[in-house]
Amino acid sequence: MQPIIQSLLDTDLYKFTMWQAMLHSHPQTQAEYSFVCRNQPAYPLAELLADVNEQLDHLCTLRFAPGELAYLRGLRYIKSDFVDFLRIFSFQREFITAAADGDALRIRAVGPQVHTMAFEIFVLAIVNELYFRRFDAQAALAEGRQRLQSKIELLRGFAKEPAARHPFEFFDFGVRRRFSRDWQREVVGTLKREVPMYFKGTSNVLLAKDLELVPIGTMAHEYLQTYQALGVRLRDFQNAALEGWVQEYRGDLGVALTDVVGMDAFLADFDLYFAKLFDGLRHDSGDPIVWGEKALAHYARLRIDAHTKRLVFSDGLDLQTAIRLYRAFADRTQTGFGIGTNLSNDVGLTPLNIVMKLTGCNGQPVAKLSDSPGKTLCEDQTFLAYLRQVFHIEE
Repeated sequence: MQPIIQSLLDTDLYKFTMWQAMLHSHPQTQAEYSFVCRNQPAYPLAELLADVNEQLDHLCTLRFAPGELAYLRGLRYIKSDFVDFLRIFSFQREFITAAADGDALRIRAVGPQVHTMAFEIFVLAIVNELYFRRFDAQAALAEGRQRLQSKIELLRGFAKEPAARHPFEFFDFGVRRRFSRDWQREVVGTLKREVPMYFKGTSNVLLAKDLELVPIGTMAHEYLQTYQALGVRLRDFQNAALEGWVQEYRGDLGVALTDVVGMDAFLADFDLYFAKLFDGLRHDSGDPIVWGEKALAHYARLRIDAHTKRLVFSDGLDLQTAIRLYRAFADRTQTGFGIGTNLSNDVGLTPLNIVMKLTGCNGQPVAKLSDSPGKTLCEDQTFLAYLRQVFHIEE
C-alpha cells in the first residue's frame, strides 16, 4: 500500500480553527458526516472500497509529530490547550465506515464531533487520489504542467494592467479535490516561486509549514450548521455561531461564510455589531457579482467603509474568473480568491465533484441552503422545508 495521508497537517486550516472552537464551546456534541459524489465518475467508485478501507486503517495510525505541534502552537490564534489535545489525538477507526451501495461508495463518520469532524478532508483526498491512480499519471502530469505554465503566463500578462486600488491576491484551496498529494505540492511550490506578487498562501497546513507560506482559512458550513442543533432557536443559529466565533478568536480569522441559508438571510443577521467585528465575507455559491454587490450595499447601509473590509471568493474559481471579479470589485473593496480544483486538479481529466458534509448533529438533521440549488444538502426533507419556512426562502 502507498499511504496517501502521511501527516495529519495535510488538511485545510479551517478544520483546525473549527475544531478548536467546537472543542472549547461544545465538546460533547455528537455528529454524523456523509460522503456524496455529485457527478458521474468514469468508473464506479465502489471499486475503490478495499483500497479506501486500507487507507482509512492507515490514517487511524497517524499522530501529530512534535514539529507539527510546534508549528500549530506558533499560530497566534491556536491555543495551547488545543495543541495539548492534539498531542494525544488519533482517529478512531470505529467512528468511520466505508461500504459499497451498488456502484456508489458510501462513507459515514459518526461519533463525537471532536473525533469525527477532521475526517472530511482526508477522506476526500484519499478517494480522489485512489480514483486518479487508475489513469495515465505521466500524461496527466505533462498536461497539468503545461496548463500551470499557461496560468503563470496569464498572471504575468495581467501584471501589465493598470493597478486597481487594492492588490490582486489568490490562494490555493485545493486539498479536497487534488489529483494527488505530490501534484498539489508541485503546483503550490511553483506558484510561490513564479508569481509571489499574487500567490499569497494555501489552505493546506502542511504545505504552508513546509514552504513557508501563510495558512489560509476560517470557517466552513459545518460550523454554522452545527448550531442548528445546539438548542438555540433555529432562527437564531447564525447569530449564535457568529457570536461563538467572535468569543473564540477575539478578532482573528475574521472572514464569515455567508451561504448556509443564503446571502439574504445571512445579511439579515449580519448587523452592525458583526459587520464591524468581522474583517469580511466569503462567497461560496450563487452569482458572485450579485453577491458582491449585496455585500457592498450592506456595508454602505451600515455606514462602514468597504475599503476596510475584504470579499473572498471561493466558488469553483479559475484564474480568469478571479481576475474578472477582481476588476469588478478591487477599486471598491479588498478582495481575495481561493482557487481549488482548477489549481490542484487541472490535468486534462474530469475531476470528481465529491463532498463529505455534516448531515446530523445530536440526533437532529442539519441542512445547508446555499445560493446554488445544486449545493443544497439535507437528508431530511421535512427539516429542509421547515428551515426554508423559518428563513422565508422559496424552494
